[in-house]
Amino acid sequence: MRKTYTAPSGTGIGHVHLKVSDLDRSIAFYRDIIGLEVTQRFGAQAAFLSAGGYHHHLGLNTWESLGGPRPARNATGLYHTAFLFPDRPALARAVAQVLAAGVALDGAADHGVSEAVYLSDPDGNGIELYVDRPAADWPRSADGSLRMVNDRLDLEALLTLA
Repeated sequence: MRKTYTAPSGTGIGHVHLKVSDLDRSIAFYRDIIGLEVTQRFGAQAAFLSAGGYHHHLGLNTWESLGGPRPARNATGLYHTAFLFPDRPALARAVAQVLAAGVALDGAADHGVSEAVYLSDPDGNGIELYVDRPAADWPRSADGSLRMVNDRLDLEALLTLA
């Protein structure tokens, strides 16, 4: 297939909508641990949450998944939802909140272009909390292409900023 279209600069992912098994449990997780605010709720079946007053960054629903099981790790589907923080101290505070709530981390990595921490929500949906480095600092190959890495993140050093 020949490429005929390129999305314009400035295009972004506006929101993610997740199927969950227990709406109240998921709202509590994303509100109380991740720090999003509920902007609207549709009865017992759906809710929308955001940061900073946006209409919604995250939708949650039980329309087809009420009481459903966690998907198998080897099943297709969303790998993770990524939450971009404005700076390292903001990321550090978010990670400190996650740890204080007793949520286990699934991993942490320095990708060269960003620093990221990984965890899962109560339904097993992956979450990435991350901060980008300035684009001028991104590692690049001799030809100018990105050279992302998967190095160890010094989590203790990050948390000193919380």
